[in-house]
Amino acid sequence: MPEQQPNNPLHGITLKAILEHLVEVYSWDELGDRIRINSFNHDPSIKSSLTFLRKTPWAREKVERLYIKSLKK
Repeated sequence: MPEQQPNNPLHGITLKAILEHLVEVYSWDELGDRIRINSFNHDPSIKSSLTFLRKTPWAREKVERLYIKSLKK
């Protein structure tokens, strides 16, 4: 039986869903200003960003924090 995590806003949310939400809320331009990584600033795409974020823990943490912050708005 999967462990319940009612206080974890990231539980059950895929990285792709997080990224799509952030692009919808902020756009690629603003997202690139907020989190300075090349996959957001140069020819951005969901696919290239997911590849980078899955390999780069510090960038993924920044994206997850921004996602949580965007939910509080």
